[in-house]
Amino acid sequence: ELFFFFSSACCFTRPNCGMCHSCLCKIGPSLLGGDLSRIADEAKKVVEMGADYLHLDVMDGHFVPNITIGPPVIKALRKHTKTFFDCHMMVSDPAKWVEPIADAGGDQFTFHIESTDKPMELIALIRKHGMKVGVAVKPGTGIEAVESLVAHVDMVLVMTVEPGFGGQAFMPAMMPKVRALRAAHPALDIEVDGGLGPDTIDLAAEAGANMIVAGSAVFKPSADPAAVIALLRRSVHRLGNGRTD
Repeated sequence: ELFFFFSSACCFTRPNCGMCHSCLCKIGPSLLGGDLSRIADEAKKVVEMGADYLHLDVMDGHFVPNITIGPPVIKALRKHTKTFFDCHMMVSDPAKWVEPIADAGGDQFTFHIESTDKPMELIALIRKHGMKVGVAVKPGTGIEAVESLVAHVDMVLVMTVEPGFGGQAFMPAMMPKVRALRAAHPALDIEVDGGLGPDTIDLAAEAGANMIVAGSAVFKPSADPAAVIALLRRSVHRLGNGRTD
């Protein structure tokens, strides 16, 4: 069954959490961290083990120095699952890829603010093609670059590594961005991507992130995907939502 995202209404304060909010926790394994020769099996496995959505990293070799998957692979994967596809577009000309990603079955088109000088036109194009809209900021970009867009998008992605390659170390210095976004926009979906796992999730959850992308932590050979996904979720529930159960 297709996973739909619902925004919640408010932030609140509780003594046992940081930037407390009522936004739904969503865990999205990044398939870049899995075995790409078995991408459909990897996708179905993590969904069965509790993933809420799938994070698909699309790289063109220009915006970032790496090439990964594109619309043909996404279209092929769509035949195997109805799970929500968050397509993270690390491309230099995002407008060119809106229609192909929509046709391939993408549910959300997350573009980098650094990749376009006409973000509102891009947002309108994405909406026209029936997809939700995410906007991402690289580590060197301040959140002021996307502040005027928050009312027009569904999600803001704060990169916690430099985009382009999986397996990098989490950058805790990005957490003030998350805190500032959460304080200013209580009902906003805030995603973090890069180096998230059992050792770093508490920092992101306490700062107010509610959408957690995890690659290596979920897919490495020694990992128990169900246990990792459950741990990530518990951290957001405890430190973000103020839950004790």
